[in-house]
Amino acid sequence: MWKYTGSEHPDFAIEPGPGQESVWDYPRPPILVSSDELVEVSSRENPIATSRRALRVLETASPPTYYLPEDDIDWSQLREIAHRSFCEWKGQASYFALADDPRGVPVAWLYARPSKSFAAIDRHASFYPSKVQCSVDGERVRPQPGEFYGGWITDRLVGPFKGEPGTGHW
Repeated sequence: MWKYTGSEHPDFAIEPGPGQESVWDYPRPPILVSSDELVEVSSRENPIATSRRALRVLETASPPTYYLPEDDIDWSQLREIAHRSFCEWKGQASYFALADDPRGVPVAWLYARPSKSFAAIDRHASFYPSKVQCSVDGERVRPQPGEFYGGWITDRLVGPFKGEPGTGHW
């Protein structure tokens, strides 16, 4: 298991138990780590993506965000929407809604031309576990608190996590 050793945990951080990771061991700036876990995404029981080739973005205080290669995604179930955002580490993101959603609520995003240090996520998409069902090795993912964030919380993670009440100063 990868472990960041650049600094001590803050006093309020939960110590990880056996087989757990603390988001306070993740670095800043973030890094990419490959994963062979079974990652599945679905909406209303319709599979959207299945992969064992995901990339996890690990960043201090945030649950990992899983990026799935475009070949492992059923793009017929998604449509690009006009929304864009910019990440200081990864570059400009494009967003996608479910193809049958007339409201165009973003459920996924990708970086078509990411920064050089995140080139590996080119044409990989991530999904909001608050908008679609996501699972890692059969465990249903819980969404990271906050509307903007897309982190994936599983039982192997301990926080507290960025986005929870009282974390605005992090």
